[in-house]
Amino acid sequence: MFDVNYSSQAYKFLNNCDKTLAKRILKKIEELRKTPVIHDSKTIESSKEKLFRVRVGDYRILYEVDYNGKIIGIVKIDKRENAY
Repeated sequence: MFDVNYSSQAYKFLNNCDKTLAKRILKKIEELRKTPVIHDSKTIESSKEKLFRVRVGDYRILYEVDYNGKIIGIVKIDKRENAY
């Protein structure tokens, strides 16, 4: 199982959003801990580092995976129009 590191933006977003949305996002992140690239993950081609994105309704979780260190880095969580 992978460990999860949150960026300051992702941490602030989870603290400031409503509890229902936070639970949905954390449930999706828990799925990522078991399998880092799940069936609805997609790569983001325009980024320099290899980033993935996964949907949670109108919101996107942008993350990177370090297979050697078994770490998932949550880079950003935001609405679709602001995420990219």
